[in-house]
Amino acid sequence: MANNGRPGAMRKAKKGPSGGTGGLGRKALEGKGPTPKAEERPYHKAYKNKQLAERSAAKRGDSRDNRAAGGRNGTNVRGKVAEEVVTGRNSVVEALRAGIPAKALHVAVRIDMDDRVRESLKMAADRGLPVMETHKPELDRMTNEAVHQGLVLQIPPYEYADPMDLAQETIEAWKKGHIRNAPLFVALDGITDPRNLGAIIRSASAFSAHGVIVPERRAVGMTASAWKTSAGAAVRVPVARAGNLNNALKAFKKMGIFVVGLDGDGDVSLPNTVLAKDPICIVVGSEGKGLSRLVRENCDQIVSIPIDSAMESLNASMAVGISLYEISRQRSA
Repeated sequence: MANNGRPGAMRKAKKGPSGGTGGLGRKALEGKGPTPKAEERPYHKAYKNKQLAERSAAKRGDSRDNRAAGGRNGTNVRGKVAEEVVTGRNSVVEALRAGIPAKALHVAVRIDMDDRVRESLKMAADRGLPVMETHKPELDRMTNEAVHQGLVLQIPPYEYADPMDLAQETIEAWKKGHIRNAPLFVALDGITDPRNLGAIIRSASAFSAHGVIVPERRAVGMTASAWKTSAGAAVRVPVARAGNLNNALKAFKKMGIFVVGLDGDGDVSLPNTVLAKDPICIVVGSEGKGLSRLVRENCDQIVSIPIDSAMESLNASMAVGISLYEISRQRSA
């Protein structure tokens, strides 16, 4: 067909199969594959946030999961002591009111002020605590994404006493007449609730006990919750941590300290115990399981608190409080 001199005119198509590219267009036909995730695209904000988080974790020498584990029990996977934090406006205010030892108060940048924030800032200033303005991503990292409401109180690690040193120093002070009453300690076997520990420390302070012993493993430690429940008594009553509670109790017995276990099926009723005026260590177990077998075997006496038969057992902190009161009563008599 003639094109009549027009450059854009149609030409008649050639019959038969058209020629291929010889494989040169194969890559173009394959496409680019699935769309990468947002955190894998260098130009995306999620990628930059991921890089920032990884660098922050590398500086701390620990991952986010390890920080979560360490922040609650006082140690991380490398064995280093980790600091605990109190989060949330109500919790921070209550902790500051209770006089919990604190390292710093972190306040979110451009925080919405209310009465709780103002009171926290005032109490922190009165105590001379550093107040730091901190961006929200850093607060999220410190609290492991917990709800902090822009307010985080940093708690330093508790300095535990050594149970052997504590017992020996107390015995020597008693023999020299520096303290009036015989050594009195409370040991916890399987207590995992920090509020129970705080309440026991408070009772120990009220009835002139000389220390509280906690196991190193599978037991509660001095957390912010324990500090708060003790209502400041933890400042006056030392808490010692034993690597092995049974070994510590055996060592106490060699020092002349009687070990008395509290149990509902005790051989002696609390008012009838004859060991109250001697050096004594009261051992209390968890409310559910009670004293463990080995701890029970290491006790010189198993004592029960007489209660109404309709009540199966007492809370651990309540049982300790009643026992300490009875010992104090007999000693004063």
